[in-house]
Amino acid sequence: MKNKYFLIAVLMILICNSSFSQSKLQDVENAIAQLRVAMIDADSVKLMQLTSPQLSYGHSSGKIDNQQDFVSKIVSGKSDFITMELQNQTITIAGKTAVVRHKLDATINDNGKPGEVHLLVLLIWQKQHGDWKLLARQAVKQPQ
Repeated sequence: MKNKYFLIAVLMILICNSSFSQSKLQDVENAIAQLRVAMIDADSVKLMQLTSPQLSYGHSSGKIDNQQDFVSKIVSGKSDFITMELQNQTITIAGKTAVVRHKLDATINDNGKPGEVHLLVLLIWQKQHGDWKLLARQAVKQPQ
């Protein structure tokens, strides 16, 4: 009888834990989707809300921006995303940290110069004060 109750308790814990993990995953996916839209819309308020003050934003060129530089470049049009498509996304959550990888294909108009980018991106999100914030990003060019 004790084994039966123990088994039921373990199953309930596993079910609750699975639901909690799915909720975390959905929250991270939502934050990524919001960041994508904020980058296309050049929404400085949303970009500031979604990123950490400690942001380290690495470009495929090797240049690294902090939060202020990242937001400023998007808002000014120096880095202007017209479209952005994310594919093959994976998310791994470890406590208050989420590791995200995806393929990014975008049309851009940086400083008024049209073009395309094809990148592999690593994002590190951290749960800060109840919200997922982008802490770090590194992009590399997709191999040909």
